[in-house]
Amino acid sequence: MTANKRVSTRAKAVGAGVAALALIGTAAAGASPLASNGNGKGYGKGGQQPRNVILLIGDGMGDSEITSTRNYQVGANGRLNLDTLPSTGAYTTYALQKGTNVPDYVTDSAASGTGWATGTKTYNGAISVDTNGKPLPTILERAKAAGYNTGDVSTAEIQDATPAVLGSHVTSRDCKGPSATTAKCPSNAIENGGAGSISEQLMMTRPDVLLGGGKKYLDERVVAGKYAGQTVLDQGRAQGYQVATTAAEMQAAPLGKPLLGAFAPGNLDLEWTGPTPTRTGTPAQRCAVNAKRNPAQPHLSQMTRVALDRLNSLSRDGKGAKGRGGADKKGFFLQVEGASIDKQNHAANPCGQIGENVEFDKAVGLALNYQKQNPNTLVIVTGDHGHTSQIVPTGSTTAGYTATLTTADNAPMTISYATSDVLTGQEHTGTQIRVAAGGPQAGRVSGVTNQTDLFTTMSLALGL
Repeated sequence: MTANKRVSTRAKAVGAGVAALALIGTAAAGASPLASNGNGKGYGKGGQQPRNVILLIGDGMGDSEITSTRNYQVGANGRLNLDTLPSTGAYTTYALQKGTNVPDYVTDSAASGTGWATGTKTYNGAISVDTNGKPLPTILERAKAAGYNTGDVSTAEIQDATPAVLGSHVTSRDCKGPSATTAKCPSNAIENGGAGSISEQLMMTRPDVLLGGGKKYLDERVVAGKYAGQTVLDQGRAQGYQVATTAAEMQAAPLGKPLLGAFAPGNLDLEWTGPTPTRTGTPAQRCAVNAKRNPAQPHLSQMTRVALDRLNSLSRDGKGAKGRGGADKKGFFLQVEGASIDKQNHAANPCGQIGENVEFDKAVGLALNYQKQNPNTLVIVTGDHGHTSQIVPTGSTTAGYTATLTTADNAPMTISYATSDVLTGQEHTGTQIRVAAGGPQAGRVSGVTNQTDLFTTMSLALGL
């Protein structure tokens, strides 16, 4: 397929996908997308049509990561915010081998994100394209086309796999900026008739709120097309974005206009630091706040609060939405990612990993507080794939690397990393992942489902 045909195919696919969802959503036909669940108490399972959907992704957050965070932060008998959602299930996370329907049992974040973003399994490294590289319309694109306001928030680069799958379509997750796309995704490059890099495509998709890192890719020059010679950030401004590069600028940005926050050249800084695991373990100790963290960068909870406030305001006054006005204005779709739970698992950094999970749980708490005040909101909390960290008996010797932390129970907890001989090269695992939800239609996540079923759950919830 030529590059020009790929662009045409993507446009047709988005339109066709919206029409196809009308068939998927037949069971919800006639229900107003703005109806509340009627109980006014929040957290309820509910069965009516939500007005808003908030998806929170803990990247690499499997049951072991949740358990170690719970033990450390609130004790074994305590409960995190993410433990309080009433409907709980599990979903399978496998990817597919490129060009086939053969399972690849250990997914990466690109394939897993494509699964819930598009409802289609794909190969590792693919960003919202199928196993043959064909673009697939995403939940955010469909929500936006239907008049919903949209948001995409991450502690990683906004071009990283999980935020990227919502608003871009490339054959490799490495194609974050124009230069890499020319070299690694030539069919997607603008000079070859493609839609461009992840950065360029996100500017064109233009979620109402787009917050994270990755400014170095936004500072790259566009090499062809309408914005040739300008930076990707210039392209974003031309698309109507106001730009914030610090937490203070983010907080001060006026409402009513799309907001792009780019707070670091790459990923945002870590919340916590602590001991490095060794072959023989470490003394039990507590984690420390990362003294080297750039104070100008926002925390995930701050970005989440800003996104909720802005999307709530847009949905209330109708700015940026295509609703019918008055009480019938559309709500919003928001995805929030705690990205470095995964990244610090790869690095065998238990305090880094747990600190990011604690901050992610604060974001979950904000979403649940919003849901209490707006019970017509569906909140979903899940991970994207399993990871390496395991809680093992204190004092034991494993085949990997261990470190021991002192928990909220004032007890030792030993964490082992043993999926690689290389300390900082730990691997994903192929286990199923917890998925939990609260609000109207939350019961759809119960039982054992497939990662792609989350796309259907969210599509039905938004009445697409």
